[in-house]
Amino acid sequence: MLFARRHKPDVSHHVKNFLWPRIGWRRSIFYVFHRLRRMQGTPYAIAAGFACGASVSFTPFIGFHFAMAALLAWIIGGNLMASAFGTVVGNPWTFPFIWLWSYQLGNVILGTSGSELPAELGFTFIFNHPGQVLLPMIVGGFPSGIVAWFVFYWPLKRMVESYHRIRAHRRQVRARRYGVRS
Repeated sequence: MLFARRHKPDVSHHVKNFLWPRIGWRRSIFYVFHRLRRMQGTPYAIAAGFACGASVSFTPFIGFHFAMAALLAWIIGGNLMASAFGTVVGNPWTFPFIWLWSYQLGNVILGTSGSELPAELGFTFIFNHPGQVLLPMIVGGFPSGIVAWFVFYWPLKRMVESYHRIRAHRRQVRARRYGVRS
């Protein structure tokens, strides 16, 4: 192959790059927003899709975030690809905070006194005692997801609208400069 790597990276390299990107977090986040601005679709569809992905990240259903975000985005007319980008809000760095917040809020809403997580917390404990951990996380995750939807939707919609206006203006200037009809 002409542009193939001489030494293919192993799994540990991919895991390390997932947890700490080689290009840095700031540039990775900027790249995601840059890709969002350039997506095809209306500003509503792009912002709503991303907001759906971000809001679904507040639920404890880890393996189903992509499917839930895509379904929710499809129902409200959002961009499906943007919903996949939105699930990036829930990542290994943010999940502990999201889950703790959802658990605490769920306990407040349910009126239970489970303010402290059990010492033997694990997947087996969660699924053997769903009312003690999973139910408060579900109940606390939905209001948090609704708030997250609005927190991400409005700024993203303004950002995409602004980018589309700038892009249309550039096309008009370019068309006038080179005498091309648009």
